[in-house]
Amino acid sequence: MIEVENLSKVYVDTPVVDDLSFYVPEGQILGFLGPNGAGKTTAMRMITGFVPPTTGRVVVAGVDLEADSVGLRRHIGYLPENVPLYPELRVDEYLRFRADVEGVRRPELSERLGYVLERCMLTDVQRQVIGTLSKGYRQRVGLAGALIHKPPVLILDEPTVGLDPNQIIKVRELITELGQDHTVVLSTHILPEVEQVCERVFIIDHGRVVADGTPEALRTRLIGNPVVRVEISGAGVEGTEALGRLSGVVAVNRRADGVFLIEHDAEADPREAVFHLAVERGWILLGLTQEKATLEDVFVRLTTADDVAPVSVHAAEEV
Repeated sequence: MIEVENLSKVYVDTPVVDDLSFYVPEGQILGFLGPNGAGKTTAMRMITGFVPPTTGRVVVAGVDLEADSVGLRRHIGYLPENVPLYPELRVDEYLRFRADVEGVRRPELSERLGYVLERCMLTDVQRQVIGTLSKGYRQRVGLAGALIHKPPVLILDEPTVGLDPNQIIKVRELITELGQDHTVVLSTHILPEVEQVCERVFIIDHGRVVADGTPEALRTRLIGNPVVRVEISGAGVEGTEALGRLSGVVAVNRRADGVFLIEHDAEADPREAVFHLAVERGWILLGLTQEKATLEDVFVRLTTADDVAPVSVHAAEEV
């Protein structure tokens, strides 16, 4: 659905996006991540046809950007981080205007308008002047405008900025639902949001790809073996040796506070064996938790290292 090949953008001899290539199949929700200044927004603007690339090729829904940039835009609903709205218009007036610009046929207008007003939680303010709305409401108006023509591809840059926690939950649910009928590229700094919504993660830094894969695969590949956190009273120093002999255990580290961190093979789960060992030795087991690396751990590791080789786990083939 979205094909990007060797995409680059150079400003005054400075590469902002450097040789990006990726493919997003139909119906996938892709989390497009990177620190500030990594080139995410520039890349998204090139994909949507708002900024011309220096080099590279973009194809969306079979339409080549260079051959037909206007035709390509018809297949995309784009929500930029800073939503360009007309503050003097009422919400429904703006959405009717957007529908006209996007080529929505008049017989379909009423149905599409009702749909986006309801889905973006705007029904109660549809006759309100946009300039009087809060930032969260304006963000939802922008999302409704991106959806009005029912595009097959949605490019969403920070769609939950300015929303309160309840609204964020509803927008996340909406994005998940939209993934059933649309290909979605989602950029956000809220990493738990990506883990909840996205099937695949694409991370760039300094304009280059540093990771591509499912959240789970990236955690496994980059963070290493899983860890069980064990709190035991009465184990003492000898607990390290005893725990280390359990099947599947790779290493045991005892912290100063007495907590044991048991690193184990991905295929093994030593928790049951730890429980039986504690009973056998007369230890008091206070806590037994499977520690999991987060996407934030992966993101920090990849975007703070000086030299990081690109990591790919062929997510497009797994989905």
